[in-house]
Amino acid sequence: MATHTGVAEAEPLVAKSFKLADGRTMRLNLPRGFTYSVVADGFKRPRFFARSPDNRIFLTSMYNLADNTRGAIYILDGFNPKTGRVTRVIPWKTGLRNPNSVAFMKDANGKEWIYVALTDVLMRYPYKAGETSPSGAAQVVARFPDRGMSAANGGWHLTRTVVAGPNGKLYVAVGSSCNACIEDPAEKDKRAVVLEMDPDGSNSKVFARGLRNAVWMQFTGEQLVASNQGADHLGPDAPNETFYALKRGTDYGWPHCYVSGTQIKADPKYPRAAGCKNVGTPMGRFDAHASALGFDWFAKADNPLLAGSYLVALHGSGSTRLGHGYKLVQMSANGKPLGDFMTGFLTNGKVSGRPCGVLRVGQDAFLFTDDKFGIVYYVHPE
Repeated sequence: MATHTGVAEAEPLVAKSFKLADGRTMRLNLPRGFTYSVVADGFKRPRFFARSPDNRIFLTSMYNLADNTRGAIYILDGFNPKTGRVTRVIPWKTGLRNPNSVAFMKDANGKEWIYVALTDVLMRYPYKAGETSPSGAAQVVARFPDRGMSAANGGWHLTRTVVAGPNGKLYVAVGSSCNACIEDPAEKDKRAVVLEMDPDGSNSKVFARGLRNAVWMQFTGEQLVASNQGADHLGPDAPNETFYALKRGTDYGWPHCYVSGTQIKADPKYPRAAGCKNVGTPMGRFDAHASALGFDWFAKADNPLLAGSYLVALHGSGSTRLGHGYKLVQMSANGKPLGDFMTGFLTNGKVSGRPCGVLRVGQDAFLFTDDKFGIVYYVHPE
C-alpha cells in the first residue's frame, strides 16, 4: 500500500450493511478491513463527547433544532472496545438549554470540575470520580449573548463549545448572531469569537475573532484547532468550510472576508477599509456548506490508514440537492485532504444520518454521533 505524508493511501471504500433497532438497514461505505456497529441509540440530538478524569465517556444531547431546555448530558458507562457495548447509559443531568459540549479541568487548587456549555451561560459543577449525577451545586462561569430563535438574529447559532487548555485556561467558542452582519458594538467581543478565560471565568478576553461558527474545537498538543462554518449567501460553491490552527489575536475575517479555494476574498456586502490582507489563513478547507463539525486526531494507529490524520465529520448541507458533506473525511496534519473515510449518509436525496461528534477510542477505532437519528456508532477494525 502506497503512502504519503505518513498516511496510507486510501483504497476504494467497501459497502457494509447493518440493521438498526428501528428497522432501518444502513448501508455505509468505509475502508476495507473496518466495520461499524451501534453503541447506543434512542437519543434526541446527540452532539459531542468528552473523557472524564476517571476515563468515562460523557455525551451531550441538544434534544432538537429548537431553542429549548430539554437537553441532557449522558454517561456512556463502561464502554468496552472489544464488544462495542456500554454497561449502561446514565442521564447525568437533564433539563438543560442546548448543551453542546462539556469539558473537564482541574483548577490550581487541585479540584476537578466539569464545565457545561449552554446557549446563554457556561456552568461548572464539582466532579467526583464515579458519580452518576452532579455531586455539587452549579456555578456560573460566564454569560453569553442570548436572543432566542429569531431568524433575523441568526438564532440557529445556539451552540457554545468549551475546551480546557494545557495551560490551565478555558477556551469558549461563541457563534455569530446572524448569517452575515455587522454585530452590535456592545456584543462585538462576545460573538463570532473564541474567548480565553481562567477556570473561574475571570480575566476573560478575545483569543481569536472573525469565526462565524466554530462549532468544535480541541487541542492537538499545545495547538488549539477548530472547525468553522462559512456564510450561506455567497452561492452553492462559496465559501469553503474551514479548519484553523488558531493563533492568538488573529482575525479570521467574518463577515468581511471569506475563503474560496486558496484565496481569501472580500464579501462585497460587508466591505471594510482594511480589506482582507491581515486575515488568518485556514489550515484545511472543505466543500462549501458541508458543515464541518466534530473531529479527532490520530497521531499514530495500528492501521496506517488512520495514522497521522484528522478524522472530520461533515454534517451535511441544508440542501440535499446540493449534497455537500454527509460523510467522514480525513485530513493530514498540515491540512491536506486525504479522501473520504465513511460515506452513504445521503443516497439519491435520502438522508440516513448526519455525522456530528467524533471521539478516538483506540489506536484505530472511534465513536461518532448521528444527531439526526440519535445514534452513537462505533467504527473499528474487523
